[in-house]
Amino acid sequence: MSLNLNSRHDITLRAYEAVAWDGAPVALSPDARAALEGFRARYESLIATPADKGIYGISVGQGEMAVSAMSAGDVDRLARMKPLAAAVPFGPSYPRRVLRGMVLARLANLIGGHGGATPRLVGEIVAMLNEDRIPEVPQSGHGGPGEILATYKLFSDLSRSRDLVSGERGALINGAPCAAALLADATLVAERRIALAEHVLALAIDAFNAPDDHYRRELADLWGGEHNRVAFDRLATLLAHDHPIPQRDHQAPVSFRSVPAMLGQAHWALAEARKMAELALAAVSHNPVWLPPSPEHPDGEAFSNGGYNNAMAAPMMDNLAGAYVELCQLCERLSSGLLNGRVSGLPDFLLVGRDAGNTDGHGAVGYIPMAIVGYLEEARAAAQRTFTPPSDMSVFGQDNVAATAFLAWPKQETTGRCLDACLALLAVTASQALEVQGRDARSTPLRDLLATIRAQVPVVSEDRVLGPEIGRLCEIFRGALYPAG
Repeated sequence: MSLNLNSRHDITLRAYEAVAWDGAPVALSPDARAALEGFRARYESLIATPADKGIYGISVGQGEMAVSAMSAGDVDRLARMKPLAAAVPFGPSYPRRVLRGMVLARLANLIGGHGGATPRLVGEIVAMLNEDRIPEVPQSGHGGPGEILATYKLFSDLSRSRDLVSGERGALINGAPCAAALLADATLVAERRIALAEHVLALAIDAFNAPDDHYRRELADLWGGEHNRVAFDRLATLLAHDHPIPQRDHQAPVSFRSVPAMLGQAHWALAEARKMAELALAAVSHNPVWLPPSPEHPDGEAFSNGGYNNAMAAPMMDNLAGAYVELCQLCERLSSGLLNGRVSGLPDFLLVGRDAGNTDGHGAVGYIPMAIVGYLEEARAAAQRTFTPPSDMSVFGQDNVAATAFLAWPKQETTGRCLDACLALLAVTASQALEVQGRDARSTPLRDLLATIRAQVPVVSEDRVLGPEIGRLCEIFRGALYPAG
């Protein structure tokens, strides 16, 4: 289904998902196209008689050249200059879904006329999406001001293939479309990853026979907060049962009782990321930004600003990374609790049909917490908060603050990948615990999950190499988090 853009406010998170992830085509509405033509005509009138101070990137230079007066020839040269020089990063590219998202987010500056783009240029950017003609953009090396090191590369093919006119160069490279796309991508993955975590943690609770009282919905009202309510509601659905199940007669360890609180934290991080992604996708972040005509300014206004520095995207992704680390820690605690007979009431190391003397002492499943700790520590190392780099990379002091979204996105990707591994390892532990008890999972969603687990990692009755099996399970988990291809 095509995404019909009437204004920048149509670029929502769900629209982003449809276009960037699912490949839906994009079209400008007739009203949006007509408005864009009117805005461009006013823009050309404005730049023909600029104010004494000039207009950044139009009648005065960009970057370090912003302090230099320009002749008529210089103005014409700047308008036609190809945005290629800053495309210096190299290395593996962002995934196609992220590249498509960056191009879609680029349109927020342009379809309302705030970036001064021509209707022709906007049409060509739409065609980049619809024909999937998007250059690769390296993930590394983005320490520059704003996002020009990425946008120069993102629109390099388009700019090489045509002559540019006044305003188009800046319309391609300025603003913060990359931060918006990176945050939106992280948010969409987080929606699915947290849902996966809910299922695996619920299966572990079920396998441990933790008392139902720990997860009663009434606790959500007592604790307060929308995010706790969501966590309790979802756990209650997964843990529902219509037949008697084993219930321990005393409270479970703190780790099991804390599952709703930790999921509540994850839902808080997700909700904040979702809110900021919605804002960023539709935001006007151009420099200079053009405002439409008003009684005081009949041809509109154009003035410089720092909107291209999205200061919220990195903290939101840092929050997601932090929530992933906490869930990794929970996986280790729950797995260890299931394997410790004094805690779980089950056989030590969940050995089936044998005792420790028939193996090397732990059994294959008994080594799972060690593996979880390895992934946990990798996640902890990656989840350090992203601060604005203290270095001045501009040499001459004009472009002296780096964008941070590029630095935060791979951190949440790494911590998320580690969480996927920890969830796969915990899932195998829970599966083994249910087998020891000779029972099935309590609800249909958990029974479906258990079937998926055992299709890849059958019950462990003797020592074997589990790593490849658990790895395949992890890949199945990850396959449900990202779009196909």
